[in-house]
Amino acid sequence: MGATRETGSDAPGEARFLARLALLAVLGSLLVLVLALGEGGLMVLGAGLLGVVLCAAGVWWFVAHRGLLRVIGALLVFLAPAGVVVLFAYQGLWLTALILVLCWGVALTCARAALRRSRPERPQVATAAARPARPVLIMNPKSGGGKVGRFGLVERAEELGARVILLDPGAPADVAELARRAVADGADLLGVAGGDGTQALVAAVAADHDLPFLVISAGTRNHLAMDLGLDRDDPSRCLDALTDGEELRIDLGDVSGRAFVNTVSFGVYADVVQRPEYRDDKAGTALSLMPDLLVGEGVRRLDSLVDGAPLADQQALLVSNNPYFSPDEISGTGRRPRLDDGELGVLGIRVEDAAQAADLAVRGSQSTGLTVLSAHRVEVTVSGPAEADGPSEVAEDAGADGPPEAAEDAGTDGPPEAAENAGADGSAEEPGTSGAGEIPVAVDGEALRMPIPVVCTLRPGALRVLVPRDRPGVVAPPPAIDWRRILDLAFGRTVRTAPR
Repeated sequence: MGATRETGSDAPGEARFLARLALLAVLGSLLVLVLALGEGGLMVLGAGLLGVVLCAAGVWWFVAHRGLLRVIGALLVFLAPAGVVVLFAYQGLWLTALILVLCWGVALTCARAALRRSRPERPQVATAAARPARPVLIMNPKSGGGKVGRFGLVERAEELGARVILLDPGAPADVAELARRAVADGADLLGVAGGDGTQALVAAVAADHDLPFLVISAGTRNHLAMDLGLDRDDPSRCLDALTDGEELRIDLGDVSGRAFVNTVSFGVYADVVQRPEYRDDKAGTALSLMPDLLVGEGVRRLDSLVDGAPLADQQALLVSNNPYFSPDEISGTGRRPRLDDGELGVLGIRVEDAAQAADLAVRGSQSTGLTVLSAHRVEVTVSGPAEADGPSEVAEDAGADGPPEAAEDAGTDGPPEAAENAGADGSAEEPGTSGAGEIPVAVDGEALRMPIPVVCTLRPGALRVLVPRDRPGVVAPPPAIDWRRILDLAFGRTVRTAPR
């Protein structure tokens, strides 16, 4: 149920002032356009929009095609924005364009500041935690390019009284089984220094036994550590939680019986990371496969039921443990504002041609090619034929730390426990040889295959996470712009919002 919030009398005066500044900046940009009509004001707007459209079309042709169209696409990506700049300079419109950009910059900055001050985020509650007596930490020396050795994590952990299980990169190990044995031997805390794929496997064991879990940011991107507010530059600071820590309760994702801490990806990205050559040549492998995956004959599309509602014919589908802040920020800085809201984030993408790519670039989350939802249960199947002949959950050991943006990381932090998910001989299967009714799935960046339907759910508050009391904290992401709410703030009107 919604809650009524009085944004007039109850909203801080500073928020109202900033909302009014934002509206004044918008009016200023419109005034600049009106005054500049005779001097090319509409040309500034039209040329800028055309540049965005051509650049987006170029990206599509470069990614989705080969040969001449790929070359043309690459040229458009560089020439379109350059052409806009040259046009502005040649026509003497650069000053008008600069003023417009500054006005919109001020408008967006003030609008975000007003929204943030009028509706501060609910802080995640941390509780006092006792010092663990028998902590056990599993460390992957390959993760993050060797952060375990570079930061002396083994020695530091042992000084603090922890038992360290150092994985052998040359000998695949079942880290979940190692964690279960540690619990049987009396461990009262489990922790991992490694990629998010390894983190998830051990976190599941900790959750099953209601033990605290320690995240050590020794992976490449460390997305879980980032969303927990941990220090990603110095993973040794995460170990401070062993002596001066506090506890957070967060949700744990489940995909057909396997835990995940960040994301489960289906479709294009999941297909790409299955390839064994992806580990050594990520960009080259992706560019080689994309045309067939996006516009090739007989391409597979994804169908899903999101809390029972159909979402059909998607090229890519991403399900996250709690929603990411904004679908417009599918980049290495994407964040989840909370990890304890008890909802899955769902992001579906369907772009069939250059026109739809341009629509996505211009309209962002309002585009018909992008679907953004939240849910408690997501069931995924395929529109096209599923693959056949092989064991399910075959890992290519592509381990990454992945949120929506994990493509550049997959294959860097893969845990040595591939034998757990491989065939009987412990080897990974070639892509395209999975069992009947199975599809490729990337779970926290790990390349797997799972039988359909693949079901994603959430275990609310299932994981106890021990974090240092002194940590950088989570940087609050800027709120999404809601101009209707800005108007309500500026003029003191009552708005109805959902509780946080």
